[in-house]
Amino acid sequence: MSATLDLSDALQTFLAEQGFPRDAVNVFNKDKATPLMLAVRLAPPALARELLAAGADIHAENADGNQALWLACVGENAENIRLLIEAGADIQHVNCTGATPLMFSASSGRARAVAQLLAAGADPAFETGLGLTALDMASTQECLTLMRDSVRRRKKP
Repeated sequence: MSATLDLSDALQTFLAEQGFPRDAVNVFNKDKATPLMLAVRLAPPALARELLAAGADIHAENADGNQALWLACVGENAENIRLLIEAGADIQHVNCTGATPLMFSASSGRARAVAQLLAAGADPAFETGLGLTALDMASTQECLTLMRDSVRRRKKP
């Protein structure tokens, strides 16, 4: 006999609006995204927190090999990024193109996400198969400065 999840009305409504069953936290939609992936990008932190408490898989991957942390960086909601990092999200996860969440955030100018990822230990010098780093991909001066400062701090004895 399986246990029934006691999900809030707000979460059940969100799930239904996104095309998921009202009681499922670890299913994929037609785009191979999970409720958590969509919630951390689109919804307030309370829904992401509830999904995590209900056992949502932070390591599930979408069709591009991205995990929920990547999608949280797309939405650049600081609280959702924090929740995932505290829940054990892999900050160095590499997607099918060889990119990390830090690389995406730097290349798209999401400085707040860059700062959070760096504070959590993301490596700005990590290289793709083509030898590119998040430093190489920085699209704004702010992102570049954040990463350069992080590299300098790491090199100090």
